[in-house]
Amino acid sequence: MVYYLVLFAIVLGINLMPAFGPPTWSVIVIYGINTRMPGPALVLVAASAAASGRFLLARAFALLGHHVSEKTKRNVAAAREVFERKKRNSIIALGVFALSPVPSAPLFEAAGLAKVPLLGFTAFFFAGRTFSYSIYLFTTKSIESTNLGEAFRHAMTSPFGIALQIAMVLMLIGFTRIDWSKYLNNRS
Repeated sequence: MVYYLVLFAIVLGINLMPAFGPPTWSVIVIYGINTRMPGPALVLVAASAAASGRFLLARAFALLGHHVSEKTKRNVAAAREVFERKKRNSIIALGVFALSPVPSAPLFEAAGLAKVPLLGFTAFFFAGRTFSYSIYLFTTKSIESTNLGEAFRHAMTSPFGIALQIAMVLMLIGFTRIDWSKYLNNRS
């Protein structure tokens, strides 16, 4: 039972980080190699912790929304309106997001700022992470003989990984700076 609680705490902590957190897959791989936890339980605990962490991160950013400028509030409110207006497109976008390897922290931060309903958003994330974590865990045996420390270090320090994190943070900032109502009214 202790292994499950420690795994949950580690993954939750990683997913509460707004940027530059280590990849959750690395924790899953380490647990898959070093414990005798059943694979399905490991995946469900990790996905639950990741979804909980991202939900709490989004809620924290929703609370921070009271401290942003009125212009930013208007911009994210307009983006939320578009997200809520086109349910079908929103569901497709959430599905693609949930399965993608793109860092999810800035997306949850934007959802929190925009006050997007988080339960559905988080449910899609949980489903996607359950699927992707299963793939990581069940391919663990093929990388068990490699140097895991080197793989982890590379994932944390690769120029591509750092650039992707920076790009996602800049996209979050850009998201709040765009006058969505003006842009979307011009397209109508």
